[in-house]
Amino acid sequence: MSGEMTRIVIADDHPLVRAALRQAIEARFTSAEAIEVGSFEDAVAEVARHDEVDLLLLDLAMPGVEGFSGLIYLRAQHPSLPVVIVSGNNDPGVIRRSLDFGASGYIPKTVAIDTMAEAIDEVLRGGAWTPPDIDLAQPADQESGDLAKRLTTLTPQQMRVLMMLSQGLLNKQIAYELTVSEATVKAHVSAILQKLGVDSRTQAVILASRIAGVAGAA
Repeated sequence: MSGEMTRIVIADDHPLVRAALRQAIEARFTSAEAIEVGSFEDAVAEVARHDEVDLLLLDLAMPGVEGFSGLIYLRAQHPSLPVVIVSGNNDPGVIRRSLDFGASGYIPKTVAIDTMAEAIDEVLRGGAWTPPDIDLAQPADQESGDLAKRLTTLTPQQMRVLMMLSQGLLNKQIAYELTVSEATVKAHVSAILQKLGVDSRTQAVILASRIAGVAGAA
């Protein structure tokens, strides 16, 4: 990849982490563009703005998103874009769930810059990377796997509505934020309930809270 222009979006609200990732990228690739953003909203905007983003490095917890909801949304919106989670949480269960929800890799913030560069290179070559010193051999969480499959059936707009429902927004507030009618929002909510296999908004919000429930994922 060193002979090609490589465009990577770094989405993390900690400037020191972004600087470390940028250093890893610049040390590994002779021709690379690293775009830094500090919020999930800015990450979504940058990915949409550039047609040829090769990789997104995404923090699990930063302004505008928490837990796996951002990863799921971006994977639905941009299914061909590799997303690598960069997190301070080294829990094997969190790493496995990140992979279940579509991540191409998982980089702990504590690893050396050389290791970050190795991980980024591996994913850009079409592979996957997880910390070699963390045991992921245990069986995957069946409940998380089933939930991931159901969530992948949501459209990007339905995923946005689900995230807003989990924030406690009313239909009219969601309609205002998305610039659509309340009837459209109601249709989205009905589709979400059907796809997730639940009977009420409350049950949908409970599922959404499980997506976001990553303790210490800084």
